[in-house]
Amino acid sequence: MPAQEANKIVHLSHPSGAKVEIALFGATVTSWSVDGKERLFVSEKAVRDGSKAIRGGIPLVFPIFGTKEKIQLPQHGFARNSYWEYIGLLTDNDEVAVRFALKDNQLDSQLRKGWPHSFRLTYTVTLTAKSLKTVLVVKNEDEDTFEFNTLLHTYFRIPDISKVAVEGLTDRKYIDKVENAAVSTEERAKVTIASEVDRIYCDAPDSLHLYYGGPDSIAIEKTGLKDTVVWNPWIEKSKGMGDFGDEEYHNMVCVEVGSVADWVKLGGGATWTGGQTLTIQ
Repeated sequence: MPAQEANKIVHLSHPSGAKVEIALFGATVTSWSVDGKERLFVSEKAVRDGSKAIRGGIPLVFPIFGTKEKIQLPQHGFARNSYWEYIGLLTDNDEVAVRFALKDNQLDSQLRKGWPHSFRLTYTVTLTAKSLKTVLVVKNEDEDTFEFNTLLHTYFRIPDISKVAVEGLTDRKYIDKVENAAVSTEERAKVTIASEVDRIYCDAPDSLHLYYGGPDSIAIEKTGLKDTVVWNPWIEKSKGMGDFGDEEYHNMVCVEVGSVADWVKLGGGATWTGGQTLTIQ
């Protein structure tokens, strides 16, 4: 991937002053500013030359979550590591939006060998005065059914991890990746973080709320996506990541909507849609 392509950024502004930036590499949202305040976290050590996924913002996970023994693809797939096509600007009343696309013929031969399906991804990023909407459409352009995972790997910028609380996950079963994929049930009304956390909440509610001790909070509304991942690498994992600062875990939390606990099955010629709306409240 040529560095000059990886560094291309699409800037989108709303009349209210809200702004968003999207890198064509990965179609990764790298900035979302509302009321003059940055709402997304991107590591100061994030790599921006196209050699690896951008550490922060909203990377797109597709068509696998993590790694799979029988699928020879990079961790979290290829969408976040591919150069997307810019389709254009859309406007509608109080919204401004941009759209991107990725097709199988844009991938190199090794990636196509790892996931040999014909597909088209369309990704729309929509900005209003207080909200950011990101929607992915997957079209199966094969005759046969294929399976995939997908996730919006959202990194939120927060002032202090000790003040974070995620509300809305009570009584939901979760897969705890820190505890060797043990399955437990969330008992807390608000999920707080005081150590490494990496949990897949299965069949999570469509509406969640992120509190972080500030004057406002963020409502998270998902559509077409079953699960929610909550992640913070904490101390030791942070030290082991070359593109993440040792102390940056204090100032970020990932609340990631997706369908990752089970495969999404999509028939030949069919289309699937999933996304999220983040709203400052």
